[in-house]
Amino acid sequence: RVLSLELNKDRDVERIHGSGINTLDIEPVEGRYMLSGGSDGVIVLYDLENLSRKPSYTCKALCSVGRSHPDVHRFSVETVQWYPHDTGMFTSSSFDKALKIWDTNTLQPADVFHFEGTVYSHHMSPVATKHCLIAVGTKSPKVQLCDLKSGSCSHILQGHRQEVLAVSWSPRHEYVLATASADSRVKLWDVRRASGCLTTLDQHNGEKSKASSEAANTAHNGRVNGLRYTNDGLHLLTIGTDDRMRLWNSSTGENTLVNYGKVCNESRKGLKFTISCGCNPEFAFVPYGSAIAVYTVFTGELITMLRGHYSTVNCCVFQPNFQELYSGSKDCNILAWIPALREPVPDDISEKSLPQQHLNPAYEDAWSSSDDEG
Repeated sequence: RVLSLELNKDRDVERIHGSGINTLDIEPVEGRYMLSGGSDGVIVLYDLENLSRKPSYTCKALCSVGRSHPDVHRFSVETVQWYPHDTGMFTSSSFDKALKIWDTNTLQPADVFHFEGTVYSHHMSPVATKHCLIAVGTKSPKVQLCDLKSGSCSHILQGHRQEVLAVSWSPRHEYVLATASADSRVKLWDVRRASGCLTTLDQHNGEKSKASSEAANTAHNGRVNGLRYTNDGLHLLTIGTDDRMRLWNSSTGENTLVNYGKVCNESRKGLKFTISCGCNPEFAFVPYGSAIAVYTVFTGELITMLRGHYSTVNCCVFQPNFQELYSGSKDCNILAWIPALREPVPDDISEKSLPQQHLNPAYEDAWSSSDDEG
């Protein structure tokens, strides 16, 4: 299904944003509701389900935190994320130096955390049961941990030298956090340990560090602005402004040396890419100019380029239940990429009973008896 992803003519996402879309998230509970955050501070909540049951439909916006909302972010929203365990709460962070915890039903902030610098990225653990920490990457080299339970932001991880552009909790170990920084480094932390980070990823796997101590333990030769665990948590994918993507063994910290070729990365901030879930092999979907590059994670092969946006793609999110992809762009559009299914052999009966229009093959019965094919 992933190999046949194409821009879907029958599915539209209601256009609400008047400026570029920076971030998307689909809630993991039902896989039905999607959030988007725009560069004008607006947040929109969509229902992806086809309530009309017609083959052509628009995913409706249910509600939004618009420019006139008293609690709207003043500047660009960089990250939105659903609370991993239910849809009653979501989070957003912005260049206005705030992280907001929203009550979905009232669209009011239940809590707001303020920081000294721009917020590039935040993340809640998809698996944590013993803590409610939100990791936050800001213009400061210190990684902040905000506790949802206490409402305080007391915990700090020190070790980076420049701004932290991306943060991601391990989906395997609830206390393990990965952080990527403009200092070319990616660090893994156990947040229970006060002593510093577990490991700093080294692109040369320790071999070149004798030559120059300054070049030692860098993940990329440039800013590291993209970071994503594979769904089993065994590997970590990073992207840097050196136009390289690297795959790491997350338990040993080893660079697996998979070669993805040149991965053009123009982004000056966090790059929001995604990895498929429940596919074999797994695929990475990476914004690449106005297209989305699709790579196989473990062999590095560039499978295809998904083209359809008019301007820079900023983010994409994978819907695992149906192997669908949604992407957001500077062109203010959210596009739905849906697996194209084989055109079925037309059946006389269904042709008469349905209105004469092109049906999305996903809604047709693809079964045919052998004598039809004769």
